Amino acid sequence: MRSSFRPLVSALILALAVSSCAQIPTATITPEALRTHVQYLASDQLEGRGTPSRGQDMATDYIAAQFRKAGLEPAGDDGYFQTANWQYAERKAGDVNLNITANGNTVSVPAGGATGNFLDAVALANTPAVFMSWKDALENSEAANGKVLVVPAAPVPGAARQLQEKLKSKPALVIMLDREKRHGAGTGGWLVNPEQAVVKGAPPVLVLHAPNPADILERGGATVNVQVAAASVRPVKLRNVIGVLRGSDPSLKNTYVLMTAHHDHVGIRDGEVYNGANDDASGVVSVIEAASQLASRKERPRRSIVFMTFFGEELGMLGSKYYARHPVFPLKDTVVNINLEQTGRTDDSEGKQENSIAMTGFDFSTLGGMLKKSADQTGVRLWKHASFSDAFFSRADNQSLADVGVPAHTLSVAYGFPDYHGKDDTWDKLDYENMARVTRMLAQGVFDVANDTASPAWTDAPKAANYAAKGRALKAAN
Repeated sequence: MRSSFRPLVSALILALAVSSCAQIPTATITPEALRTHVQYLASDQLEGRGTPSRGQDMATDYIAAQFRKAGLEPAGDDGYFQTANWQYAERKAGDVNLNITANGNTVSVPAGGATGNFLDAVALANTPAVFMSWKDALENSEAANGKVLVVPAAPVPGAARQLQEKLKSKPALVIMLDREKRHGAGTGGWLVNPEQAVVKGAPPVLVLHAPNPADILERGGATVNVQVAAASVRPVKLRNVIGVLRGSDPSLKNTYVLMTAHHDHVGIRDGEVYNGANDDASGVVSVIEAASQLASRKERPRRSIVFMTFFGEELGMLGSKYYARHPVFPLKDTVVNINLEQTGRTDDSEGKQENSIAMTGFDFSTLGGMLKKSADQTGVRLWKHASFSDAFFSRADNQSLADVGVPAHTLSVAYGFPDYHGKDDTWDKLDYENMARVTRMLAQGVFDVANDTASPAWTDAPKAANYAAKGRALKAAN
């Protein structure tokens, strides 16, 4: 794959042009270099970078090669890779047989129309189905004891486990109605985290994607016959990619600024590749180019900067949660996580976004004020979205670091854009001129935060109170 071209003469001229203390030579972050990276990471060859997949392994190999080229120090247990040894379970489409009977008529769910992320076999005959709202299922579902509990699917990763953990009743089976196919339609398998205990006594959960049988179950009065074969299981290795630029200060170099993005997307659905160019090849590429630029200057920031990309964000922030449980660098010495999502598209659903970038949880910590100085210096507006800043704080990998007390935020150019999680989120839709300007600002901002003797800190904002308490506990425990 063609790598980005950075003429040495231009780099030398830029190095002479800047002062020794003010700016990094960010002008070499070019639209052409960004486009080259995104074209590869979001190509059909990488098959949508599903977790796990051959395409995702190709993506992590590429990212590691870019970190190596930049001169970052490898920081994983396997070179640049932090490896997680999990399992992958799967069933063939014909291994799930579901028939629904109502008013004397029986409807058979087509192969692939129902999936279940549980390992054991299930067999039920002529079992009554009881439909309930999600709220009723959690609060008053005793009527479903020994029966099939039918609920609408919640639009969040891990909804099935959340239901299992909170259920007070004992249904024989749960069926979630997933009309929007947010929970695995078109995929044949799922990850099994060996560190996550099985919910004892929890009923198995089938996710129903086919709309017509879902309508029958929602109307009530149906009975269910189901035969599900036991799943087959194989080991799988998942990888975060980690490189570090060591700081220069004798004491502060042992504190860390994390710049992160997620390298996975949703893979192949119904035979079509979902390329995930903006979500989140763009964020990964901004990390790559910022790392390359920062590593190319002679002056090092006082603190060390860790550049990292995560697996499994689309499946519930799996890679960032894994890192938070198995940190390569001590969490007590990690001063901030600056996470990147969707840095390439400017065609926001609320209007075009140029020369600007928004931050989630803007008021939760002092990071916004620190980054604003860098943003103003580079001519990029850093802003708080009135509605999405708080609401989207928990919807990206920054949440995993915030949950253990590290100030952590996600920065994005656009929150909503056409083709989000769609098959047409392709490399040609990105605004690379704007992406270059934003990435220069991000590189400047990360450098400035890492070079500051003051650390970002949680504020006294009410919504930050829980994170601030965890931060204090983190420091106290170490």
